Amino acid sequence: MRPKLSRMTKFKAWISAARLRTLPLSISGIIVGSSMFNNVIVNTNPSLEYSIGFGGKLLVFSETLIFWLAIITTLGLQILSNFANDYGDGVKGTDNEDRVGPQRALQSGAISKKEMFKGIVITALITLGVAIALIYVSFGAANFLYSIFFFLLGLASIVAAIKYTMGSSAYGYRGLGDIFVFIFFGLVSVVGCYFLFTKNLNFLVFLPAITIGLLSAAVLNLNNMRDHNSDKKAGKNTLVVKLGVNRAKKYHLSLLIFAMLSMLVYLLFTYDHWMNLLFLISFIPLLIHIKKVTYTKNTELLDPELKKVALTTFLLSILFSLGQIL
Repeated sequence: MRPKLSRMTKFKAWISAARLRTLPLSISGIIVGSSMFNNVIVNTNPSLEYSIGFGGKLLVFSETLIFWLAIITTLGLQILSNFANDYGDGVKGTDNEDRVGPQRALQSGAISKKEMFKGIVITALITLGVAIALIYVSFGAANFLYSIFFFLLGLASIVAAIKYTMGSSAYGYRGLGDIFVFIFFGLVSVVGCYFLFTKNLNFLVFLPAITIGLLSAAVLNLNNMRDHNSDKKAGKNTLVVKLGVNRAKKYHLSLLIFAMLSMLVYLLFTYDHWMNLLFLISFIPLLIHIKKVTYTKNTELLDPELKKVALTTFLLSILFSLGQIL
């Protein structure tokens, strides 16, 4: 019989299951999309009545509320994905003694299957509730079709977060995780956030969205390279398992190179001040990371690189945003 854990130990287990180190990466797209709205809309509408300041530029209250609701929604989706991943891999036996990364909550026994499933349901409902509030604040009753579209997009995001490892048709076990990460944490996050503010599309927005999506996929690819051997034994056919380590490394380098190129193309079309160059600082750790991946033979040693790339992506989003709004 499993011993009863203290409330503090249980709380720490839930915090661990939420995987706080993944959260900065998840909100990078929201920061980028919001900063482009601020640059395009606020700078071209000086007649706006401002009420809340940030970085020398000001946003009206509704836009500020959209930003924070978008942040909370994205954090909810990331935590939901982390809980579902813990549950799915735990139930399937993928998380076992062969796993290289930190021990999962279900694997360790700190949280039971029933508790984790309940946590997934509660997190999904809270996230959906915040998403509905976000849609209402952004579109109100005047843009009903937009509201319906984003509501369906919100549902799709929740399903995608859950189905990565859960269920018999989990797409993470079929090598499709990279595609979904690119779409939801790149394109949907950046372009969707920009649209929530502006109610229109600017195709230049897709360039930073591609960058965030590719870097997010790179973090997942690092995770899968690290767990390559244990995933292969457990029958989790990630893209790395399908490609093999050598080709997965080449794929990884392609993700990083195209991510940087996409940002450079955006810079080429939009440059108007030296502050726009700030995000180039984040290329330095990415280039160092490329060298590390190239020369690391044992992929299990790449575990520390996950945090580095995730935080570098967050750094890029902050520097890019400062370049847009200052």
